[in-house]
Amino acid sequence: MNANVSIIIPAFNEEKGLPDVLKNLRAWHECSAEIIVVDDGSTDETARVASEYGARVIRHRNNKGYGAALKAGIRAAEREMVVTFDADGQFDANDIEKLVNALNDCDMAVGVRPQGAGSPTLRKPGKWLLGKTANYLAQTEIPDLNCGFRTLRVDTAKRFLNLLPNGFSFTTTLTLAMFKDGYNVAYLPITVHPRNTGTSSVRVADGFNTLLLIIRIIALFDPLKVFLPASALLFFIGMVYLILDSIALGRANVASGAVILLVSAIMVFMFGILADQVSAIRRQQIETRD
Repeated sequence: MNANVSIIIPAFNEEKGLPDVLKNLRAWHECSAEIIVVDDGSTDETARVASEYGARVIRHRNNKGYGAALKAGIRAAEREMVVTFDADGQFDANDIEKLVNALNDCDMAVGVRPQGAGSPTLRKPGKWLLGKTANYLAQTEIPDLNCGFRTLRVDTAKRFLNLLPNGFSFTTTLTLAMFKDGYNVAYLPITVHPRNTGTSSVRVADGFNTLLLIIRIIALFDPLKVFLPASALLFFIGMVYLILDSIALGRANVASGAVILLVSAIMVFMFGILADQVSAIRRQQIETRD
């Protein structure tokens, strides 16, 4: 086992399930790897349980979100590599070494869950749409877009912290950021167990958040890939409308509907150019800070 690893576990009200997770990580603790539990504003004894099992505890006064917890753990990590791990017992500690060793040939290693594992039925349509959008933007097939079990070097992770959201979309945004910046990402199959206690904290309302996330990642990573096709489609429909209206009705003047469509096409195109420039400037600022 590699001792140069910080295992980060975001936890919110996980006092019942956390002991089993930390027991399974005991071998890593004994080989001097760093175990960090980020108590994200829990109202139970999550922090006390984590301390009793020898983990380093970072506490948030209030619930800031999954991404915020991971950010806090990454900033506090004292090892070269970080492994993000869940507190609900779904991931298998035996898979950690496989992901860590994969960093010899890539910049980030991500676990691939069995088809449908760990995903509530109500979330599957949104995840499917999000996955298709991400594949289109990344121009590659992403086997598991938002798996929370992954490893990368601390220096690499810190490059993107200001870009990453505080909510559940942290992993999705990180994946796309790595792809768009030309990093090598490896995917390895992992074992997934049923939750050891409780239910997922993701709500049905997060479907709306998923839609917002799709819009956000489009604007952030490659807006022209969406704005240009939309502009071209509006322009095509506008021209067809104009031609058919002129032929069918023999009008000398231009139909108002066609004008609206053509103007909309131009506006969408200009918005796309503007969004692309804003996206480029923001990403250049991150490069400059490095």
